[in-house]
Amino acid sequence: MGLIAMPPAPPRADLDLNLFLGGGRDGQVTDRRCRTMPAEWFPQSAVQLTWPHQDTDWKDMLDEVTECYIRMAYEIATRQPLLIVVPDVCGVKRLLSERLPERAANITFCSSPTNDTWARDHAFISVIDGPASELLDFRFNGWGGKFEAALDNAINRRLYDGGLLKGTYTDCLDFELEGGSIESDGQGTLLTTSRCLLNPNRNGGLTQAEAEERLKRLLGMERILWLHHGELAGDDTDAHIDTLARFCTEDVIAYVSCNDPHDPHYTPLAEMERELQALRTAKGEPYQLVALPMPRAIFDEDGERLPATYANFLIMNTAVLYPTYAQPTIDEAARRALAAVFPKKDIVGIDCRALIRQHGSLHCATMQYPRGIFHP
Repeated sequence: MGLIAMPPAPPRADLDLNLFLGGGRDGQVTDRRCRTMPAEWFPQSAVQLTWPHQDTDWKDMLDEVTECYIRMAYEIATRQPLLIVVPDVCGVKRLLSERLPERAANITFCSSPTNDTWARDHAFISVIDGPASELLDFRFNGWGGKFEAALDNAINRRLYDGGLLKGTYTDCLDFELEGGSIESDGQGTLLTTSRCLLNPNRNGGLTQAEAEERLKRLLGMERILWLHHGELAGDDTDAHIDTLARFCTEDVIAYVSCNDPHDPHYTPLAEMERELQALRTAKGEPYQLVALPMPRAIFDEDGERLPATYANFLIMNTAVLYPTYAQPTIDEAARRALAAVFPKKDIVGIDCRALIRQHGSLHCATMQYPRGIFHP
């Protein structure tokens, strides 16, 4: 299947053991649920990147975005195994052997044709059930038919048939669902937005009750929390939750906040903030809310505002990678907010100005696989 694997480096010895025990923010061990989509902070076996190339929309700025991917590859492979999907394995393998020679042993490649690079939305969504795992293969339709996605839809089957991912393959291709549209707390609660999941351009426009039934059954959820407000200018995804609000622990949500009343985002994000304040945990308590700053407006060459957001961070085993936008004061404020929520993790900024040129950011470009799933 065009697979080229290099043996992974041994895992770091200083992993947060509390995570492996299912611990909460205060170091308390919590009971792990049976059959559910794990939280992003659940121990991971690898992170996937789908690499940019000349036949993607990146062709006019390929050198610039490749530098961003090299930086992401470095920060990921420094800490845990990295899986790279790309048509031209030899070219990218040679590039990373030159640029990241000390990290090459922790990188595995899969050769596959691709339309684009947004692994978060075309990759498997994982579900765990005790020691067992399921790989749910949903249909990706280019965010409501906006872009061609047939090649991206074939990546999961290629990875599975090639033996790189272990678990029960579950065909969910009759249902359109993107990883960036859902947030799990690992304890049976899902956070999402109605603008995306109830949009007529996905699944013909399900009712909220219909969507909840499918999500609960497929992902092992007990509660679905809906946000009906909040959006970013320039967002192709119809308000993916990972651009707006993110679970950091079972009772902490980080969210995008806008303090400028002259910014068009001010009112919709204030309405979203009020919705978040009204949400309750499974125990009936308010969530602890952590406001992330809004980057200063960034525009493309046509004057269109781009969807820059600090909410698009990736939680890893020992680090949180977060996007930066060459705005030192605001970038640092975002880092401090995340550091307060993740005190035991490295908080690492990656310049994502190239990524937002195609209306995505760091979390959109990555997909984590829980412990036990990735087998190079």
